[in-house]
Amino acid sequence: MTLDPASKSVLRERLQFYRELGIGPLYRRETAANADRVMPRLAAHKEAETLPLEENPGPLAVSKLDREAQLQVILDEIGPNCQRCALAKLGRKQIVFGTGDPHAELMFVGEGPGADEDAQGLPFVGRAGQLLNNMIAAMGLKREQVYIANIVKCRPPGNRTPEREECDTCSPFLMRQILVIKPKVIVALGATAAKNLLGVNDSMASMRGRFYDFSPTRTLTDTGEPFECKLAVTYHPAFLLRDPRQKKEAWKDLQMVMRDLGLTLPQRTSEGS
Repeated sequence: MTLDPASKSVLRERLQFYRELGIGPLYRRETAANADRVMPRLAAHKEAETLPLEENPGPLAVSKLDREAQLQVILDEIGPNCQRCALAKLGRKQIVFGTGDPHAELMFVGEGPGADEDAQGLPFVGRAGQLLNNMIAAMGLKREQVYIANIVKCRPPGNRTPEREECDTCSPFLMRQILVIKPKVIVALGATAAKNLLGVNDSMASMRGRFYDFSPTRTLTDTGEPFECKLAVTYHPAFLLRDPRQKKEAWKDLQMVMRDLGLTLPQRTSEGS
């Protein structure tokens, strides 16, 4: 098959990314298992009437709705021109809610939208987003099979770190997104995401390399019980663009997540072992 110039460029970038991770020569192994490898999806729930969700909703009023509809309820409540914190008046163009499979087993949470994300209304679509796409692909997944969101849904001016009040204002909506999606694993991308999700002020070195038991605050399942999942911490793709030497460390974090999710680690040829 002959590739067009754009496809060749994407392929070269992907192979270079694998080399930086330390993954040696790859070979393609065609098996029925690999061909059918997709993240499991749950059957759609029967629709039911919706009721407004509060910050502390208790048993979710929309528990019987399909997850896409539940996420839409949250987005509608935020509104297209949220004025709840200072970011609304500091130059942001639009809300960047989240994207991906609402039935995903794996969820990535970053810091906040950048200029490209603010323009398109989608998280991780700039240079850091392209790197995140490569990281997801290295795990054997597609971007459409995971869910991606941020700690804050509006772009901080100059891409500065979101302030505590801004993070706290957005937090209830993110927690409800997590409760709807019910991922098995959340990957916090960078220190800001990790510290806000975990409520700690540790260094990246101390937070990486292990799983945390995570439960979204101020939320309950439809049975009245807290939802729990695992949370891992790795470097933000924007940091990896500034310091590519840390890509191998980030790959170790992702491999830990892959093992927990039962994903197949990339194989090497004997020459690359």
